[in-house]
Amino acid sequence: MDNRTAPAPSPPDVAADRPRARRDGTPRIERLCHVTGALLIASGLLHLVVLAVDGGPWEGPVSWRKPITFGVSFGLTLLAVAWISSYVRMGARLRAVLLGVFAADCVLEVAGITVQAWRGVPSHFNMETPFDTAVSMTLAVGGAVLVGVLSTLTAAVFARRPDGPPGMALALRAGCAILGVGLLSGAAMIARGVYLTRTGHQLAGYASTAPLKPLHGVSLHAVLVLPVLARALALTSWSPRVRLRMVRAAVGGYALAVAGALVWAAATY
Repeated sequence: MDNRTAPAPSPPDVAADRPRARRDGTPRIERLCHVTGALLIASGLLHLVVLAVDGGPWEGPVSWRKPITFGVSFGLTLLAVAWISSYVRMGARLRAVLLGVFAADCVLEVAGITVQAWRGVPSHFNMETPFDTAVSMTLAVGGAVLVGVLSTLTAAVFARRPDGPPGMALALRAGCAILGVGLLSGAAMIARGVYLTRTGHQLAGYASTAPLKPLHGVSLHAVLVLPVLARALALTSWSPRVRLRMVRAAVGGYALAVAGALVWAAATY
């Protein structure tokens, strides 16, 4: 009789849940995005220290809040996009181009906002001098580039089912769809602000963005939160059906949060 003990049950196959790009080695462009994203987050946190030392208001067009929030937000978004793109079925060259353009644009946006904060002038909708106008319009054009890159990524997510563990495809598609809401609200903020500034109502241009800020902020980070949940659930021993149900519940909850922000924006706009 064979007295050998039976092997212990194997843990979830984490390697099998990783995207092909991760199993084959992290591409150079993804590593570059990781470093860039970390530096942008560090820049935002550094300006939190500057705010603590220098003081000043948190709200308003001239505030240390802007390099803080934009640095952290753009850094997190860059890390998220670099990560989730490894699950998306697209050509390696297209992925590298999209990530390279997106990383450069994130740096450009944060740099423009940070320079203006140190100069003590507004970064958006500021047409006071030729330099201010150049920065403001560069940020607006950079926003359009972000929309183009992320729209291309979203199209690829919906064109072919993404790789990944149970629930990842749903998390990616829902996250990118909600991200689209964030991009549209951001574009609306820029368009309205530029129009009011160009017609001589600069203060009204700054005030016009307030109702859409919660919607914009909440929507942008669904593309990070939902896929991270799906990936975390892959580390558990729960069945694929349970994991998928939990992702569905999270998507529903996030959609309700976005809907609430949209209702608030409509009521206060």
